[in-house]
Amino acid sequence: MLKKFTSVRFILTIGLILSVCFAAYSIYYKIRYWGFDWAPKKSTTVWTIEAQINFMPTGEPIKVSLTTPKVSKEYKILDEDVVAEGYKVSKDTKENRIVLSSAPREEKQQLYYRILLFDNEDGRGKIPAPVPSNPEKPIFDEQKMAVAKELLELSAKQPGNLPQQVIRLLNQTPPDATVLAFLPMKKKQKDIAEATMNLLALKNVPTRLVRGIKLEENKKSFTPDLMIEAYTEGRWTLYSLKTGKKGLPEDFVVIQRGGDSLLDVEGGEDSVVKYSVLKSISSSFNLARHRAKLANQTTWFDFSIYSLPLAEQNTLKWLMIFPLAILIIVLMRNVIGVQTMGTFTPMLISMALVKTGFWSGLICFSFIIFIGLLIRALLSKLNLLLVPRISAVVIVVILMMQALTICGYQLKLDIAASAVFFPIIITAWIIERASITWEEDGAMNATKEIVFSILVAIITYFVICNEYIRHIMFAFNELNLVILFIVMLLGTYTGYRLTELKRFAPLVKKG
Repeated sequence: MLKKFTSVRFILTIGLILSVCFAAYSIYYKIRYWGFDWAPKKSTTVWTIEAQINFMPTGEPIKVSLTTPKVSKEYKILDEDVVAEGYKVSKDTKENRIVLSSAPREEKQQLYYRILLFDNEDGRGKIPAPVPSNPEKPIFDEQKMAVAKELLELSAKQPGNLPQQVIRLLNQTPPDATVLAFLPMKKKQKDIAEATMNLLALKNVPTRLVRGIKLEENKKSFTPDLMIEAYTEGRWTLYSLKTGKKGLPEDFVVIQRGGDSLLDVEGGEDSVVKYSVLKSISSSFNLARHRAKLANQTTWFDFSIYSLPLAEQNTLKWLMIFPLAILIIVLMRNVIGVQTMGTFTPMLISMALVKTGFWSGLICFSFIIFIGLLIRALLSKLNLLLVPRISAVVIVVILMMQALTICGYQLKLDIAASAVFFPIIITAWIIERASITWEEDGAMNATKEIVFSILVAIITYFVICNEYIRHIMFAFNELNLVILFIVMLLGTYTGYRLTELKRFAPLVKKG
């Protein structure tokens, strides 16, 4: 019993189970904290919001205070930047405002604040919060109070809850005569917001003004959109001032909740802030460090291959796929029983096909092997020693590659030009090995080994060229540890290979 538990196969099985558990947790960790995905070319939209502040100084010390977006369920902050030469920059985290201060100036000032946001989620605009106090009732004269009460009675005929009913009544087309008496003739969104908040205050419904930005590509020089939040059903809920629709609109980032002003300028006049929005795309790998930082998980990331420069990452991306190619060759040789020309020759051929292209490389490689075998047959009649004979084959292969490259250039054929990507020594060795097999075991066995080597190379080529497989093996490279234990477990397999079942079939029938 003790011998069973200390056997190589048992130990390797335990190692395989542990490696699978480790790989599963590591994959979950990368998806959860680093934002990795199973699909290749997974990209994330990064929104750049730029606020341009303009004002005219009055000759007094300048202090500019601007409300900025904060990290929320809907968006995360990738980066912030301020372009304000000579200004002292500070951040008021409590009020979520950025403060710029400077000595008195004379010329018109133009300041820029830029923020990059990513990871949009549907927050539905509902934010749990403590129960606010009852709002202050608006001060109206008798006539306006009567109009307000009449509007509340009329709003009850509209669909939805109370905030939605009021908003839809105020936006009704054509407007009701009572609405015209309560709102200006040319009503703006701010007028509707103030009227809605006043009417809801009469019903003891707490409200607050919300300013935000609808994220649209190449949107320039606009003011923030207005919405209102009403405390209903035990939580703050956003409402559109145009339709009364509940919830946070898609691709909408909230800049300010409550508060009196978006921009405050001391020591300046005629101040105005305009916004611009720019959309860009970034890969999940590029944002992995930022996601790890936001999740306070930077230690693992700093010691991973994803913290390396892109050149090194691109090199490792190909290395990460090779263990899977090795597993295929082990299965083909030890389980299926395919005889190839050398152990890892098919993988080297498939690597060359990646550089040359499938059809062009396959045709070129077959041509070189065919001509090389003819040359090797001629050299065998000279009775040369092994090393000079292989050296001669190498030189012949080089000359053939040179000739094919020149022909490819002159005839503008990519097939011929692909010859230079095949490993010269490996090609010469294949020719020599095929020739020896031909002489010792006959033409049939030599042809089988060459055909099977090319067949396994083709299978390996399609595996390592698959974009999804390459991405998974690079993004979740801990899978190579699982492959390692699978390969070692296959090394303990001593049963029949699939090709041997047919070979020993007569013995089974006889028994």
